[in-house]
Amino acid sequence: MKKLQLPLQTANLVIGFMVWVIISSLLPFIQEDITIQPESIAILTAIPVVLGSILRIPLGYLANLVGARIVFIISFVLLLFPVFYISEASTFTDLVIGGLFIGIGGAVFSVGVTSLPKYYSKEKHGLINGVYGVGNIGTAITTFAAPVIATQVGWEVTVKLYLLLLLLFIVLNIFIGDRHEQKVKTPIVEQIKGVYKNDKLWLFSMFYFITFGSFVAFTVYLPNFLVGNFGLDKVDAGLRTAGFIAVATLLRPVGGWLGDRFKPLTLLIGVFGIYTIAAIILAFSPSIGLYTIGSIAIAISSGIGNGVIFKLVPMYFNKQAGIANGIVSMMGGLGGFFPPLILASVYSITSHYAIGFMLLSQITLASLILVIWIYYQDRLKISNDVFSSTGQGIMVTQIDGKVIAVNPSFSTLTGYTEDEIIGQTPAVLKSGKQSAEFYQKMWQEIHANGEWQGKIWNKRKDGTLYLEWLNISTIKDETGEPIRYVGTFSDITEVKK
Repeated sequence: MKKLQLPLQTANLVIGFMVWVIISSLLPFIQEDITIQPESIAILTAIPVVLGSILRIPLGYLANLVGARIVFIISFVLLLFPVFYISEASTFTDLVIGGLFIGIGGAVFSVGVTSLPKYYSKEKHGLINGVYGVGNIGTAITTFAAPVIATQVGWEVTVKLYLLLLLLFIVLNIFIGDRHEQKVKTPIVEQIKGVYKNDKLWLFSMFYFITFGSFVAFTVYLPNFLVGNFGLDKVDAGLRTAGFIAVATLLRPVGGWLGDRFKPLTLLIGVFGIYTIAAIILAFSPSIGLYTIGSIAIAISSGIGNGVIFKLVPMYFNKQAGIANGIVSMMGGLGGFFPPLILASVYSITSHYAIGFMLLSQITLASLILVIWIYYQDRLKISNDVFSSTGQGIMVTQIDGKVIAVNPSFSTLTGYTEDEIIGQTPAVLKSGKQSAEFYQKMWQEIHANGEWQGKIWNKRKDGTLYLEWLNISTIKDETGEPIRYVGTFSDITEVKK
């Protein structure tokens, strides 16, 4: 049963995304029967994204609370109503109402990324979420299959066929969905409180906003752009768009797999670096050859980036994976809402997409800088964790001997708090048992060799003496000049006795 959850939930996502884009895919056929003003088309196609994004937070939470099986069943049951309503639509308002509620199909994304990692070790989370993300291909299936069917049976019957798919998957989830999935019953308010102040959550959300948003934007605008700017026929433009979708979708598990084996943040640095260069190329309206290369580079970056991001989320938010996945995937959904509208606005004003692509390059460049910042912040955190948790006392001084940092073990061993010792010199620890000649020889060796180690008696704050094994090392700058000293020591009084 557990082994079936990955293919089942991935297929669930395919169905959800197929339903999610049903209006935009059949819009040319629908317009033959329902009058839709040109300025309302972009709004109508974007409306399903709104609910599909916002609902990702509660669905991610519910997947932890009651299990993916129940959430998928309820979601597909609820989708039956707007799908049937759209099939009977006769006005623009009907399409708006139905379109809003088919957003549930896009919201189910957060269910699988919350549920599936429970069945696998952490080393496989990137690959598993990447495989699940291939369910995005449901958008491509509807985009190209629905119009073909509609030419034979009409758009109303085509929409009704989706009712059969939903009923089939309701039955499949009832019988082979996992009834015993591990549940997490932490209240949603507590989970939100546990993550919303973490800046990495919002940075990951922004990164997914860009990678998934650009995927949606290119999916929507490539066909018309290729026809209008390069004079390609509709079939050729459609095949090139299909290629873009296929590359971006199939590389998502590759991104997750790479995230399992290499440093995810390093991969994101490469992703946004490629994004920036590709977007600049596209902004200058190159030949069809260069434009194809730039588009493929965007597809590769989008697919790998999407996979890597959902490796990072459970790494940083293991205990709040449901709510964190919901928030990040919600922002990605909104990323699919705003870029198409922005591109449409830019094109209506300038009759060109260059400014839109240049804006994308600037946003991805900013993301590149932020990823580098996170990378070095993490490295500093590791160093700080080692400094703070080591059992040896550590004291860092300037060249003049003034103390600039100590770790908690220093305070435990000497009795001096950090506030009491900062700005002082190590002389406050002198026991008086070593001669001036001892210290002179010690510093001669430090200046000659860069370090010294040996036994030394020192005095705690309460006046008691203790014997320590002390190591003093010189820290030098790029020119070889000493800039500070680091002393590490252990209490060996008991060993001496």
